[in-house]
Amino acid sequence: MNAIKNNIPNAITSLNLLCGAMAIVMSFSGKQEIAWGLNGFEMAYALIALAAVADFFDGFSARLLHAVSNIGAELDSLSDLVSFGLAPAMVLLNMMRGYDEPWWCYVALLLGVFGAVRLARFNVDTNQTTTFTGLPIPANAIFWIGFTAWYAEHQMPVWAVAIAVVALSYLMVCPLRMFSLKLHSMSVKENWAQYLLILSTVALVATLGLPGLAVMIALYVIISIVKHEK
Repeated sequence: MNAIKNNIPNAITSLNLLCGAMAIVMSFSGKQEIAWGLNGFEMAYALIALAAVADFFDGFSARLLHAVSNIGAELDSLSDLVSFGLAPAMVLLNMMRGYDEPWWCYVALLLGVFGAVRLARFNVDTNQTTTFTGLPIPANAIFWIGFTAWYAEHQMPVWAVAIAVVALSYLMVCPLRMFSLKLHSMSVKENWAQYLLILSTVALVATLGLPGLAVMIALYVIISIVKHEK
């Protein structure tokens, strides 16, 4: 029974990895309808979202069952790289390729490379408990879901997309301190940044739809700069 209990978190983490891998596969179908009225890109978004849910519950279950392990931590990072680094990168790559950008589309792979560097740094840094150094890789995935949802309907110059890729890649490895969404109390004074971001996210998604997610991550970066400069 102990062996089963100890591997429940790892099984949930593996689900994260599986969803990320499936999202990559779905991205190659592009705007072709796959199921339930969703095309390949939209299925990829849904699978990345499911990966995020699994990413939350694997840590939650590990703490609940007292089954935290070094292997679980490493598996979690590997899964996050696939689901939140490579999967959004492949969505962007396939979208750019659909716009006849046969060479420029490969700039999207930088997201996977810098995502790996970000996770490697996180694994050896003991100071990233209540705050993060650089943009967390799940936030990278959220941004690209929003960005590509807008890009799918509004083609833009390829150089502008490349700049966005370089900017997000840098943000993942830069020394900027970014706050965690975890609330350690209900105090508005202590958690004003978290409350502001949550309320803004609801308003942005309600008015803009999925593209609002990209604006939300930009706002997250701005609030982090303001918060940690005080």
